[in-house]
Amino acid sequence: MVAINFLRPAFAGAAAVLVLLGAGLVAGTGTTADDAYAAGAPVTSPPTQASAASPAPAKTLSPVGALFANGSHFCTASVVHSEAGDLVLTAAHCVRDGMSFAPAYHDGVAPLGMWTVTGVAVADGWTSSADPDLDFAFLTVQQPGNTASLESLTGANVLGTGRGFDHMITLTGYPDTTDSPVVCTGATTRSDTYQLRVACPGFPDGTSGGPWVTDGVVIGVIGGYELGGDTPDVSYSAYFDDDIAKLYASATG
Repeated sequence: MVAINFLRPAFAGAAAVLVLLGAGLVAGTGTTADDAYAAGAPVTSPPTQASAASPAPAKTLSPVGALFANGSHFCTASVVHSEAGDLVLTAAHCVRDGMSFAPAYHDGVAPLGMWTVTGVAVADGWTSSADPDLDFAFLTVQQPGNTASLESLTGANVLGTGRGFDHMITLTGYPDTTDSPVVCTGATTRSDTYQLRVACPGFPDGTSGGPWVTDGVVIGVIGGYELGGDTPDVSYSAYFDDDIAKLYASATG
């Protein structure tokens, strides 16, 4: 499969990147990341190194992490539930050669190490014409020498399809100029026939693929229209319907 290397554009100016330092602030609110986790939002663990043999308890880690290639992180992804426990969800426009996934990446630390992407599933309509309504991808990952599944260490969101357009979500992403995530809680609306929209400040280049989560169910990822948005303050997602359900079935079958 040909890798697709174009990413969400970055914009500087008044809408500056909001960085989480330590517990951090949730973008656009006075809530800390720790408070958000207690309320069910996916946030990262404290910046401590954990070995694959003795990981931190799953409840202290996040299913959200950063995608790396050539030594730098460039997109966001998240663990989605599967029987094998090795499946990660991101935007199709994030797919490139030589990817690795660092779950719960925080302050430059990968507490569970790097997980190599060994398989990619994208929709045919994305491969042929980069259809923005199909801007999602599933990645299969593994870590050499680790017999535990990724999901058993981080937990996972459940894939939600056909859920409608109006939700209160938690959005998480990794700006490519920082080593910590930004988090926002916002209300989604319908942008187009198969597109969702959310107004969340501080989500520039690098946050593509960031999951849209409501009550442990992922209903979108930053992508779709304008590769996720042409400003850092408004993000888009392809609507999750039968197309992503079929892709999930192919990735897990």
